[in-house]
Amino acid sequence: VQLQASGGGLVQAGGSLRLSCAASGLTVSDSGMAWFRQAPGKEREFAASINWSGGIIYYADSVKGRFTISRDNSKSTVYLQMDSMKPEDTAVYYCAARARYYSGGRPIDYDYWGQGTQVTVSS
Repeated sequence: VQLQASGGGLVQAGGSLRLSCAASGLTVSDSGMAWFRQAPGKEREFAASINWSGGIIYYADSVKGRFTISRDNSKSTVYLQMDSMKPEDTAVYYCAARARYYSGGRPIDYDYWGQGTQVTVSS
């Protein structure tokens, strides 16, 4: 199983980025998926998750109203649209997948991880 995250970069506060996570080696349409993030010196934290169909979505309070998670099972890809970004959004962003239909909110809930993509928001 491989999860390839992309789309990170440097953006000014108030700007937008769109992350993509392309999956291979698993049946994406059977998998709950999520984005986590980890800032320097901090633990990995939950950002957003989506169930197999896209019908059940959760967000961390810190990103609610600014980030949007979505998926395209025909492309085996999950996205994270990040708008109104803040310096505190700076982190390495990881996509994760689990071999279950529904998503979870803890890193331990997930079986597979991508390599991470750096997101830096300047003030």
